[in-house]
Amino acid sequence: MANHEEQFRKLVSHAKEYGFIFPSSEIYDGLAAVYDYAEYGSELKKNIRDYWWKSMVQMHENIVGIDSAIFMHPTIWKASGHVDAFNDPMIDNKDSKKRYRADVLVEDYCAKIEAKVEKEVEKAAKRFGEAFDREQFVTTNARVVEYNKKIAEVMHRMNHDLEVNDLSDLKRLIEELEIACPVSGTKNWTDIRQFNLMFSTKVGSVSEDASTIYLRPETAQGIFVNFLNVQKTGRMKIPFGIAQTGKAFRNEIVARQFIFRMREFEQMEMQFFCAPGTEKEWFEYWKQERMRWHLDLGLPAGNYRFHDHEKLAHYANAATDIEYNFLFGFKELEGIHSRTDYDLSRHQEFSGKKLQYFDTERNESYVPYVIETSIGLDRMCLAVLCHAYTEEKLEDGSERVVMRIPAKIAPYKVAVLPLVRKDGMPEKAREILKSLQPLFMCQYEEKDTIGRRYRRQDAIGTPFCITVDTETLSEETVTVRERDTMQQERIAVKDLVSYIARRIA
Repeated sequence: MANHEEQFRKLVSHAKEYGFIFPSSEIYDGLAAVYDYAEYGSELKKNIRDYWWKSMVQMHENIVGIDSAIFMHPTIWKASGHVDAFNDPMIDNKDSKKRYRADVLVEDYCAKIEAKVEKEVEKAAKRFGEAFDREQFVTTNARVVEYNKKIAEVMHRMNHDLEVNDLSDLKRLIEELEIACPVSGTKNWTDIRQFNLMFSTKVGSVSEDASTIYLRPETAQGIFVNFLNVQKTGRMKIPFGIAQTGKAFRNEIVARQFIFRMREFEQMEMQFFCAPGTEKEWFEYWKQERMRWHLDLGLPAGNYRFHDHEKLAHYANAATDIEYNFLFGFKELEGIHSRTDYDLSRHQEFSGKKLQYFDTERNESYVPYVIETSIGLDRMCLAVLCHAYTEEKLEDGSERVVMRIPAKIAPYKVAVLPLVRKDGMPEKAREILKSLQPLFMCQYEEKDTIGRRYRRQDAIGTPFCITVDTETLSEETVTVRERDTMQQERIAVKDLVSYIARRIA
């Protein structure tokens, strides 16, 4: 665990040093839990967004995209339940004066037990070698069974307390588990109270006449209130989906773990409208489809797992999370929820407008059911960075830091490097650069030795380096170096586009 914490600190430092992510407003000492995406981070973010959009919208003829406004009519948030129920349970430590989410304190407690389970599994795997059966071990080893039983009991009690809003019992649970403040080390806690997460502001030219509106805490409601508009103008037939990416805002009191939990973040959501009675089938479909999307990206399958919800939101009849094993443990990356007809029914009730679909096959009108897929774009960026950051010792004894970002979403695909700054090589290199730029994000670099330039490109995750040398001038061939293996191949200049496109795909 300590090793992972150290690795995470190094990743955060690397992200700043190499132009992925900066603390926001840094020259004014920063703004807590707000970050700016720098030159390589913004490209990575855009590539992930485009990859999601292509797979969701371009590759599905029954899914279309919209871009709804951040400001919306305030009654929308009343209808959605956010005004009355969008709360986090907060608890303060009286000694450190630090505030925490009570549920996160309990989850962190369980994560420490999970780490003990993993330690036992690792020891057993070393002992038994290839004959090791993980499933059998975790279900029969007395210590591991006891650990897992403890986790289940604690999470069940916490979920029940949150469901019935029994905050006094949740505090008792924290006290019984002897959870201490990470800062002060004491267990001197205040009572738990609910804290609404929405940012509010005023709209109107005169303060007396101004009305309160909210910065949207999620992008989903913009889809629901446009359901009928999209259905009619797009001539959509059920089942169909509406996708959207965009900023959302939550006044997180406990924002932490770099870009994992921020106050301003970006979501990629799709709401899939289907006929009542078919929602469980579509829930299973999107559950598998979304996991396939993640695995197609090229991150290790062992870093993903499903976590089915024990505690369901009042509007849901099925819910699961796709969790990713970040450098600080398994955490939610994407949610898939069967939301029934709750959202459209509520907006129909509060707006007085019919939000129904006439199904010609059933010959009836109904309020459609909804399957939601919702992924945090910033969390996806962090998952990629956690996977990518690698410190490597080479055969010659030297070391390198390489970002093993999957080529299809790497910020820059190609770096064009003249071997030396003379003999016509820079001119030829720029000629090659111009031929590649319309198709790929490229960099040109001529300063320092070729070895140092390779290292810099490794550190920002560029999959291919093209070196222009004397042979290029006479034979129209270049050396292409591959980032992960560092292997080099001689390629004809005329074949570069097809070679790179094939390797990225």
